[in-house]
Amino acid sequence: MAILQAPPPKSSPGRGRKTVRTLGELLITAGLVILLFVVYELYVTDVFSAEKQANAASTLEGDWAKGRELHPELIDGQAFAKIYIPTFGADYHFTIQQGTDEKSLEVGPGHYKGTALPGEPGNFAVAGHRVGKGAPFNDLDLLSSCDAIVIETQTDFFVYRVLPHADEIAGWATGKGRDPKCRRVSTLRTNAQDGGPYGQTVGREVVTPDQVTVIAPVPHRAPDLLPPAQQVALLTLTTCHPQFSDRQRLIVHAVLTNQYPKGNGATYAQLLQALGEG
Repeated sequence: MAILQAPPPKSSPGRGRKTVRTLGELLITAGLVILLFVVYELYVTDVFSAEKQANAASTLEGDWAKGRELHPELIDGQAFAKIYIPTFGADYHFTIQQGTDEKSLEVGPGHYKGTALPGEPGNFAVAGHRVGKGAPFNDLDLLSSCDAIVIETQTDFFVYRVLPHADEIAGWATGKGRDPKCRRVSTLRTNAQDGGPYGQTVGREVVTPDQVTVIAPVPHRAPDLLPPAQQVALLTLTTCHPQFSDRQRLIVHAVLTNQYPKGNGATYAQLLQALGEG
């Protein structure tokens, strides 16, 4: 008759196999952690920032309705203006906070302290996130020359338009510069040799993070190059570049072309119609 025999003992995995399995488990865990972090940065922070943005807008509108004077003493972290970019849709709008610290930028775009205020000669400079935390400047690279950027304050709407891009300057006068919406947009150059004080100021550029002179009163120039009375009223928007990286900065420069007082309850929708972009 057959004799029952115990099965041979299972061989234990070697040390190398255990190491590979442990390493694999660690990589999977690390991958999940990274995935959760990405989800948090891309989506969860957007939810938090949307709530903060709504609160900031409500507070700002309440201050304006009460006639509170917000200038010239701006308060760190508090909103004092709004930004609209018609190219991004009629619903695109964010408050602008005073300061560019992380707490301010979690609410929305932030004003570089020490730069000009809306409508003033010099350079009104604003920073914003490109990914996560509301990502107000996610599509900044899609702006074209002459596209409008509207800044609303307690008393006025200021319309800035993106300056010519570097590859458009040579043929601007006979090319795109003839477009009706470009009527008040020039290259800002004053001579053919060096372009004058604004010879390095173009509508879009990519720089390294240490090139802080892009937000100088005259971009890329010494702060005291021109007295305020001779400075052009500019708007500069800055954000990280490329997307998902802070290795560089994407810069958009725009020039003030119109100012509309907010008399008789004027609204942004009415302004869009006046601009022919509604």
